[in-house]
Formats: sequence, structure tokens, C-alpha cells
Amino acid sequence: MILYHGSAVENFVPTFGLGKEKHDYGKGFYLTESPELAREWSVAANPFAGGWIHAYEIDLAGLTVLDFTKLNPLAWLAELMKHRDGDSGRYYRENAPRFIARYGVDISGYDVVRGWRADASYFFICKSFVRNNIGVDFLGELLALGNFGIQYFIQSEKAFAALRELDEKKESVQTAVYYDRYNQRDSAARSKMYELIENDPRNMLDKTFKDIV
Repeated sequence: MILYHGSAVENFVPTFGLGKEKHDYGKGFYLTESPELAREWSVAANPFAGGWIHAYEIDLAGLTVLDFTKLNPLAWLAELMKHRDGDSGRYYRENAPRFIARYGVDISGYDVVRGWRADASYFFICKSFVRNNIGVDFLGELLALGNFGIQYFIQSEKAFAALRELDEKKESVQTAVYYDRYNQRDSAARSKMYELIENDPRNMLDKTFKDIV
């Protein structure tokens, strides 16, 4: 399959062991199947730096893959909580470790992880959930809205070795165009999610974060 990475850097080599622990699934290399999404991500952090998308071919045969979209959504939230703060309040700080211990999965033995990307709209779900504004049974419905935000996380040395860059597909990104597209898409997604959280009758609050930690 072909995967894309958006970056402000024109020339670089994905390297095992690099990355930031505070990203969604920890230290590693993040890609998407969508070149359009990669274009947006390349300029999302800094609209003044310019952006590039890099394309990579990878054969997943022989690699172990964990797919969060096929697990209980609580497992994905627990993974986010390992690396990012879902809230700043005392209630969250005291209960997050229990939630992670109960619903988290060990991803360390997998070569590749597939799952949702916690951009601003998806992190809005996480924050709403830990503030008890989303029922457990409605969580999967919300996550299903953003299939376009699926990412692949390359974490093992074996998976890094399986990547082959397709130089002919590397391209510079029109910064102003894709920065606006990123913000418009994310704003629309957050508005839709807020509307569903507040008004969809399926969002039953009889079982929320406080009930399952």
C-alpha cells in the first residue's frame, strides 16, 4: 500500500527511535492513506513554514498490525491518555491511571498501529468524554464520523525497514490553501460533533467516564 506523510521538511529520512512521546501513540512515524489529509497536516502546525508531502510504499505482509478501529473505542482513548492529557482537572488526574489500567492495551509488540488521529476535532471527543458529556455506548458513533482521519503509526525497526520512499510522488504544498482547508474541515467536524453530543438522543448519559473508572 502507499501511505503519505505531511511535513514542513523537504528532505528527511524516517528513522527508528525518533519522534515525540507526546504524540497520539508515542514515539514513531505517522502516515495516512490520504494525500489530501497529508497536505493539510503538513502545514497545520506552522502555516508560515511551508509544507511537503512524502509518499512511501509498504508491504504489511509479515508485519504485525494493531487496528484500534476494530477494538473497543475505550482502548483508543486509553492509548491517548498514556501520551496526552485528556483534561487538566484533579478528577481526571486521579482517574486516568485507573482508566488506562482497565481499558488500555499493550501496543509495544506491534510493528504498525492503525487508528484515529487525535487532531483538534477528535481531541474534542476525548475531552468531552472525560468530562462525562458522552455516554460510553455513543462513543463509537462519534468516532465513526471521522474515517478520513485514520492514521498509520510505524513504530518497530522492522516496519521502518519496510518503508520505501517514492520520490516521484514528493510534492510541495500550497500553504495558504491547505492551512485554510485544515481549519475549515476541523471546525466543521467539531461543530458537528458538538451538535451530536448535545442533541442526539442516542447520547445517553446513564453510563459515562465516571461510571467505568
